[in-house]
Amino acid sequence: MIQNATDLMGYIQQVGFLPLLDSGIAGFSADEAVDPDCRYVLLDDGGWEWPLWQWKGPIVTESDCVYGKFFNKKAGFVSQAWWPDLYNWRRHAYPAPSAGSIEEIILLTLREHGSLITRDLRRACGFTEPKMRSRFDGYITRLQMACRVVTEDFVYPRDKHGHEYGWGWALLTTPEQLLGKESCKCGRSPQESLDRMLDHLRHLLPSASEKQLIRLIK
Repeated sequence: MIQNATDLMGYIQQVGFLPLLDSGIAGFSADEAVDPDCRYVLLDDGGWEWPLWQWKGPIVTESDCVYGKFFNKKAGFVSQAWWPDLYNWRRHAYPAPSAGSIEEIILLTLREHGSLITRDLRRACGFTEPKMRSRFDGYITRLQMACRVVTEDFVYPRDKHGHEYGWGWALLTTPEQLLGKESCKCGRSPQESLDRMLDHLRHLLPSASEKQLIRLIK
């Protein structure tokens, strides 16, 4: 059982792909890999403790991995060793945003600013009405699934004593901005990348069905 962020960083490098929470495949998530004491706990005073959640920022900023909603619209980690293959396949599977579309505006805004927390990105793109939030989040999720948007870090508000609190905001950017264009290049065809990833997952998760693996990575 993993008990700290450093050990989880090593585990991500070992497995290559790791959803944060339930992936639909028994045992295959960061939440199931960590010690039970590192999982979510609701405190008697109404507060909560969740070491795994707090590790996300250091893991993203200090290790060779990428974080975003990459697994069937759910969040998780991808090692930089496997990132070019996922990037290669997803850019093929998800067509580029059309000119003038909301998704293109989001990408152009991110490229202009370098990185923005979700709230500020939403405002910069004109989604200022409360009811627009879920719609905007849907665009961001699709762009993450397409490997066009990733999480650079997490930003937390602070109380009057300077202590961080709450769930935090994702600081979003593009993979090219975060990793550099060279780190996103792959010398294989998209189909070769998909086949390579599926073969890796078959060996990693022998009890998972083919349908589960395809749903996870496609």
